[in-house]
Amino acid sequence: MASEKITKFVEDIKTLSVLELSELVDAIQEEFGVTAAIAAAPAAGGAAGGAAAAKTEFDVILASFGDAKMAVIKVAKEVLGLGLKEAKEVVEAAPKAIKEGVSEAEANELKAKFEEAGATIEIK
Repeated sequence: MASEKITKFVEDIKTLSVLELSELVDAIQEEFGVTAAIAAAPAAGGAAGGAAAAKTEFDVILASFGDAKMAVIKVAKEVLGLGLKEAKEVVEAAPKAIKEGVSEAEANELKAKFEEAGATIEIK
């Protein structure tokens, strides 16, 4: 049986929104140098083939740069930390994965920035 402190902590977690929970997971991963996949492995072990485990890593795919190629290149340059030439090459290679294995929050943030510039983004 869990201590009163742990029980209260679990009850507090139940009140978090999905976004807050995602931020908590990211903060714990960063603070302690662990990943949710490792932490969830023992809990998911009893699930049917691990199918019940939640997906924790996402790939952000640039499906198309649309009509705003230059705006999308600028976003790629800024967000991915690339030089102009490299950002142009990434954008022109669409459809292409621009970031792989990122958290859901980061994937959604990237999607919003690229779509604001006119790109079509898929998260897988």
